[in-house]
Amino acid sequence: MEAFKCLRCGTEMKDAGKETIQLGQTSWLLGDLPNLLAGSLDVHIWFCPTCGKIELFGAVEKENNLLQITCPRCGHQHDFDCPKCPHCGYAYYT
Repeated sequence: MEAFKCLRCGTEMKDAGKETIQLGQTSWLLGDLPNLLAGSLDVHIWFCPTCGKIELFGAVEKENNLLQITCPRCGHQHDFDCPKCPHCGYAYYT
């Protein structure tokens, strides 16, 4: 990610690296289980050395890890969780 200026004071932001943030919360009834099932989020952290402002940006993965299926009508591949083909409209569950 390219360097950019702080929105508050205009100083160039400094890169603080990449961190993994745990999503979810601990519950009284199930303990840490909901926290573990919620997953995590990779973020890039940038900070302003002058005013202390912090910016978090979600880390975008270059690779699509979703299972792909091939439409029997048009032959295009798309994500498996679509109920119909986004290219030709073929409905899988009719």
